[in-house]
Amino acid sequence: MANKDLRDWLAEIEAISELQIITGAEPKEEIGGLVDIFMRKMGGPALLFDEVPGYPKGTRVLANILTSAPRINVALGLPAKGTEMDLVQWWRGYMRDAPMIKPVQVNGGPLCENILEGKDVDLYRIPTPVWHELDGGPFIGTACLVIVKDPDSDWINYGAYRVQVHAKDVASVMISPGKHGRIIMQKYHDRGLPCPVAVVVGVHPAMFMLSGLELPYGKSEFEAAGGIFGEAVEIMNMPKTGLPVPANAEIAFEGYIHPNDKVQEGPLGEWTGYYSGDSRPEPAIRIETMMHRNNPILLGAIPAVPPNDNTFYLGSYRCGAIWNQLEAAGIPEVKGVWAHEAGGSRFWTTVSIKQLYGGHAKQAGMVAAHCLAGAYCNRWTIVVDDDIDPTNIDEVIWAMSTRVDTREDIDIIEGGWSSALDPMCYDGDTDRRNGRVIINACKPFKRKDTFPLVARNTKGLDERVRAKFAHVLPDGV
Repeated sequence: MANKDLRDWLAEIEAISELQIITGAEPKEEIGGLVDIFMRKMGGPALLFDEVPGYPKGTRVLANILTSAPRINVALGLPAKGTEMDLVQWWRGYMRDAPMIKPVQVNGGPLCENILEGKDVDLYRIPTPVWHELDGGPFIGTACLVIVKDPDSDWINYGAYRVQVHAKDVASVMISPGKHGRIIMQKYHDRGLPCPVAVVVGVHPAMFMLSGLELPYGKSEFEAAGGIFGEAVEIMNMPKTGLPVPANAEIAFEGYIHPNDKVQEGPLGEWTGYYSGDSRPEPAIRIETMMHRNNPILLGAIPAVPPNDNTFYLGSYRCGAIWNQLEAAGIPEVKGVWAHEAGGSRFWTTVSIKQLYGGHAKQAGMVAAHCLAGAYCNRWTIVVDDDIDPTNIDEVIWAMSTRVDTREDIDIIEGGWSSALDPMCYDGDTDRRNGRVIINACKPFKRKDTFPLVARNTKGLDERVRAKFAHVLPDGV
């Protein structure tokens, strides 16, 4: 049986009422405008745009894909009704076990239904939206796989980097310094060689999720995806570059990035909710082959004012990694970790612990704010007691409002690891650092047993009332 693909996932989420089909929206303004509105609150449906004006019926755009736990759960093969913390625990287990299954070569696949080469290549066949009003153009690559091969080994790497359309056979790719794709590209350019590249737009969301995660250098995302699926990913080689792509992908194109060949790229509204800078030159992809399925689906995961299509799934992964790293550092009794979507799943992290000793909360906060998974762009780290649900921002703010002694429970750290995308990065492009705050919002340890009682139902009363009056309680309460 062939691997599950994007269309399988669409059928699964439609069966649980997590998909909304919209017809008649044009791509220069209306698709992006609608996605922006739907993304402002997590839990809304995935949006499938069909009957796009100027394009054949069946040529579609899919966005707002990973903004609910049920859709992420379905993508990972989990029960749709699992909680946010169930998802964090799944990522913890996945990272500990690190299952890897090598991909398998197949002779063609659905991707081969339409093959365009040379002068017939035409990115404009795909309804690529301008996602935000002030964007510099249409971005076909937001939920994409940018695939390159290390020239010194068999390592195939893919990552999610933004890809803009400039002409029918020209795109650009923006890869931040330090990212694996940038390191590999630079190896070719240092030798005066063009870097072969393939871009895939439209894959099963589990494969896309892996493209945004920090797998170790030299590790294959294709193998990691096989570990999630429990079977080898079926791949085929693109005809010019020989680079492997998923055989059941919706859209793929290949070409070369030549040394010093750049086009004016951007801007694009980013995951922080701001434009990270003006338009600037970025590497050009000169496209030689384009392939797509019949009735292709462009997949989009749109960076925007948080919460957005990147924050929810990425936050649950990061929380699992932070939790594992807290325990690896010897922090006991961690009960939960959550990266709030409004902080872009990076700027704000909440850790829940069961306090065992004086200084336990501060210790947990310091480690969470500076461990590998938690350090990048972090600004707020809040530590709460285990009676606080870290995914519930109202409970977190209540704890901050009633359990913080401002004389000793707030620490400000300067010189943290940041990014040019951080609008408050104080050293700019030369030395990207920021300040961060660590707040102990736990009950004072020495008063833990005498702190005022919480005015809320006990767990037992909650269970008795829910059992008897389930028919009158609204969903989610």
